Amino acid sequence: MSNQVNTSIRRETSTCYHCGEECKDEILHIGEKNFCCTGCKLVFEVLSESDLCTYYEIAEKPGLSQKSVSGRDNRFDYLDDLDIVRKLIDFQNAEETHITFSIPLIHCASCIWLLENFHKLHSGIISGRVEFIKKKVQVKYLHDKISLKEVVRLLSRIGYEPAINLADADKKTVEVTDKKLIYKLAVAGFCFGNMMLFSLPEYFAEAELLGAGFKKTFNYLNVMLSIPVFFYAATDYYRSAWLSIRNKAVNMDVPIAIGIITLFTYSLFDIFILGNEGYMDTLGGLLFFLLIGKYYQQKTYDTLSFDRDYKSYFPVAVTKLVRDEEEVIPLIKLNVGDIIKVRNEELIPADSILIEGEAFVDYSFVTGEEVPVAKRKGELIYAGGRQKGKALTLTVQKSPSQGYLTDLWNNDSFDKEKVNSLESLANRISGKFTFTVLAIAFGALIYWGVTGQLSMGVLAFTSVLIITCPCALAMSTPFTLGNTLRVFGQGKFFLKNSHVIEKLAKVDTVVFDKTGTLTSTSEASVKYFGEPLSTESKSIIKSLVNQSTHALSNRINTALDGVKAIKLGEVEEISGKGLRTIYRTQEIKLGSADFVGAGTQGLPEGGNLVFFAVEGTLLGYFFIQSGLRKGIENVVSDINEKFPVHFLSGDQDHERVNLVKVFGNQILMNFNQSPSDKLAYIKNLNQNGAHTLMIGDGLNDAGALRESQVGIALTDKITNFSPASDAIMDAAVIQKLPAFLDFTKTSRKIIKASFGLSFTYNIVGVYFAVQGLVSPVFCAILMPISSISVVVFTTLTTNYLAYRRGLKDKIW
Repeated sequence: MSNQVNTSIRRETSTCYHCGEECKDEILHIGEKNFCCTGCKLVFEVLSESDLCTYYEIAEKPGLSQKSVSGRDNRFDYLDDLDIVRKLIDFQNAEETHITFSIPLIHCASCIWLLENFHKLHSGIISGRVEFIKKKVQVKYLHDKISLKEVVRLLSRIGYEPAINLADADKKTVEVTDKKLIYKLAVAGFCFGNMMLFSLPEYFAEAELLGAGFKKTFNYLNVMLSIPVFFYAATDYYRSAWLSIRNKAVNMDVPIAIGIITLFTYSLFDIFILGNEGYMDTLGGLLFFLLIGKYYQQKTYDTLSFDRDYKSYFPVAVTKLVRDEEEVIPLIKLNVGDIIKVRNEELIPADSILIEGEAFVDYSFVTGEEVPVAKRKGELIYAGGRQKGKALTLTVQKSPSQGYLTDLWNNDSFDKEKVNSLESLANRISGKFTFTVLAIAFGALIYWGVTGQLSMGVLAFTSVLIITCPCALAMSTPFTLGNTLRVFGQGKFFLKNSHVIEKLAKVDTVVFDKTGTLTSTSEASVKYFGEPLSTESKSIIKSLVNQSTHALSNRINTALDGVKAIKLGEVEEISGKGLRTIYRTQEIKLGSADFVGAGTQGLPEGGNLVFFAVEGTLLGYFFIQSGLRKGIENVVSDINEKFPVHFLSGDQDHERVNLVKVFGNQILMNFNQSPSDKLAYIKNLNQNGAHTLMIGDGLNDAGALRESQVGIALTDKITNFSPASDAIMDAAVIQKLPAFLDFTKTSRKIIKASFGLSFTYNIVGVYFAVQGLVSPVFCAILMPISSISVVVFTTLTTNYLAYRRGLKDKIW
């Protein structure tokens, strides 16, 4: 179809039919439809050939720009490697293969529709199924008709190139909700429901109408249903209680296990010896409610990945040069001595020596320094930087797993699991609670035994253990923390687990990374001082910075948005100095003071200076400051009223003066900090007794984030790489950080209040149980009522207070 359409190029202003961006340089036409680049046009042609243009009807301008997408045919060659393919796929049999891709570009209903109609593009594709929240798609295909490389290439052609990195080829087991817990919950729920059905006549005192035979039959059926509950559904509590006792400690599961055993044993005695109905329905209800709380706690936010390492950042393949021929190989097969090619915007995969090309390496993600570093032939380039400019030829000096960058993961902070130094509040109470309950229960037994009423003593003993079985107490913590996790998640602040809430509540020292955390490139300030620039001068500067990938050039380029560039001759970029060209026989320079021959005395401090000179005469300079995130001053100020605040930065200290003006002298600022320096700084604070919170954004912060008691990775896109951390925060909600920290303390208060509610039930119930005024049946009824009321209380209170604090738009 597309071969029959005439394509032309015209110079005019329009928007792209595929992505909606303005067509600035040229417009490609297919019929009446305009496209900003060949990539967008190609996507339309592919969809048009397969009759999938409904994609454009579901949402307006649904696609994303394809201008920056690489068109190299060999970039997916590493997928010919069977070892890599085996590590990437989820399932394979004699006919079909299943694989799950991470596709960050999924963003709307059109994306879902297209990927779930992916099979229409090739007969070898069986199906595509999208998980929108996770931005993943599972593809099933016939491997005798289409290869994995062709599947990935086809996805790339329609604008949804998968994000495949080294971590995908070295998959770790993702923690998911324990299936055994689901099975146990199902067993407990099934048995509990049927037990309640068989016990219904007893609750309405109509059991006598059934006759003695039917009454005993229902009791025996309850015993049969209680066996899988007692011997299967409750096993986790027995195991936990036994391990706790063996380690000479008492956790919350000890009284639960005692209550379960007592209830089951006494019910058997009551049914088979005394001829009564027993309390097996109570046992089923007890386990069902307990397992619901446990499932809720495990299920919350299982899907987020928090323990990412350098493998999530590195590419899965690199371009290796063999006899001047390019060969794409898996990164895991890269060896010392191999010669590799790294193109513009590609990552340096291993510590290497530059042997050809001009290197301008952006280490902002590794060191925090925004300005690219110039490297000469023969110099060592560390892994983790990104080339800005023309292609480089390098020879590998160290394997990817042994480079400078990955030394961070050899630190003790990464080798050991983080120990939760803040013991669960419920577990701290459970020891005293358990001994108190046992003392009361045995006291009641002895009291009634001494008076000659042993039967009443057994009933009192059993009633005390049942009514004080800490079901409500055990559920108050997971439901409160679970609701808090959900509130935070809705606010784009994702915590690793509920223990992080308790850790955040104990924080007394806050440490911020500067670059990318306090600052944002979109907020950068560019001001010009000097002789007014003519239209021609602006056009010349625009043309110069267009030729450079330097961060400062990019900022000037953005500041001159709308200025039309003019055609220049050869533009020379001198590494670390600036840009030079000849225009109408005049030498024009843009760069550092030394480069243009200017002095710096009396010039403003707190930013970068870029000078503009013509024929050796300085005309002016650009003053460029890293822009602070909106509202960050208030965030730091609010936190600093309660805790000491520290800044760590890999930048030089040229912005210290400006930062002091904004944040004040009370902030402890540290510059020129390498990744290891940041880690050591946090470790020193911890050793001095501080409870540290570290907020960072880059790979250079990974060590510090892991060493701190709580590490928050700040990201502009949740789908982007984030270092090993306890939490991920969307940068758009950084202003709410003080409110989030305050609410963790509120959660602890809610838990304590729910404990108080639970203890109130227990005290009232124990009083009547000791007096022999209630039976185990009454206690069994009160136990689920107390549990449900605690759940309702914690849920309502958490949501209401979150709404009042501005962390939720509405209560529900």
